[in-house]
Amino acid sequence: MTERRLLIVDDEPDFGDFVRQVAEGSGYEATVTTGGKEFMEVYDEVDPTAVFLDMVMPEIEGNELVQWLAARRCDVKVIIITGFHPDYAAIAGKLGKIRGLSSVTTLVKPVSVAQLRAVLE
Repeated sequence: MTERRLLIVDDEPDFGDFVRQVAEGSGYEATVTTGGKEFMEVYDEVDPTAVFLDMVMPEIEGNELVQWLAARRCDVKVIIITGFHPDYAAIAGKLGKIRGLSSVTTLVKPVSVAQLRAVLE
C-alpha cells in the first residue's frame, strides 16, 4: 500500500477515471467509486489519505458524505467538486470545516490537470 491513497466518488465514470489518472501520475494509489454507498463501503479498506467528492449524485450526495466523514472524525484531505453552482461546493466545504474536517478544498468542473495536481500536492 502506498503512502498516498485517494478515494474518489463521482457518478460520471469518465471523470472519475480522469481524476484517477492524474492522481496516479502524482504518486497516489487511487480507487474510483461511482456512488456514495460504494464509497462508504470501501472507505475503511482503502484507508485513504485524501478523498475526492462529487457533490451532485443520485441516492447519496456530497453533503451527506461530508457529514458522514465528519461524524467519523475524518482527518484526511477532502476535495469537493461540483459541476453545479460553485456556491454548492463552497457551502459543503464550510459545513465540513464547521463539523471538524481539517482540510477541505473546493473545485468547480470543468477542472484542468494542473488544478487537480495543485490540490493533490
